[in-house]
Amino acid sequence: MSARNKALLLIFSILIIDQVLKIYIKTHMVIGEEIPVLGNWFRIHFLENNGMAFGMEWGGKTGKIALSIFRMVAIAGIAWYLDSIIRKKASLGLVLCVSAIIAGAAGNLIDSAFYGMIFSESWHTPAILFPEGGGYSSFLHGRVVDMFYFPLIDTHWPDWSPIKPGQSLIFFRPVFNIADTSITTGVLTILLFQKRLLEDRNQIII
Repeated sequence: MSARNKALLLIFSILIIDQVLKIYIKTHMVIGEEIPVLGNWFRIHFLENNGMAFGMEWGGKTGKIALSIFRMVAIAGIAWYLDSIIRKKASLGLVLCVSAIIAGAAGNLIDSAFYGMIFSESWHTPAILFPEGGGYSSFLHGRVVDMFYFPLIDTHWPDWSPIKPGQSLIFFRPVFNIADTSITTGVLTILLFQKRLLEDRNQIII
């Protein structure tokens, strides 16, 4: 199988897994509902966010549109870069890392662009796909579905602590999804193994 076909296979595999899981969560759970998987260490916790990866938000409705447009431009730019390194016969590892980044960005863009149009709200009952009367929002105003929660430490700051005495202490707090994981894995792998991925290839990743 050619590097191009492997890249496409990875992109579509991540997108399908990401979207199937999000649609299942959205149509079977309500926002805030939680299912323990590995005790208190790993939980499926359904949240939605209006903004960036790992539940971060930026700039309200205007910022959301700007972020969606930025994602579109970024995906187009990264796709061009992916095509370029495939043509230059870059290492398969680099090709797959860039493919994972594209897939993750596209996965979250799908939520943001279309979920508001095709789903009802998930606050009190699980969402309905293609509800009568339309969805909860408009194009580019959908919310990104998150579900993976790893509160590895869930305790309280000691009363004697100079930092937030007696208050809740949770690590790792962000709730994220397959798309976020794909982006993060691709970026970190490139950063950590840059020398090996680019060895004798004269590829530029910036």
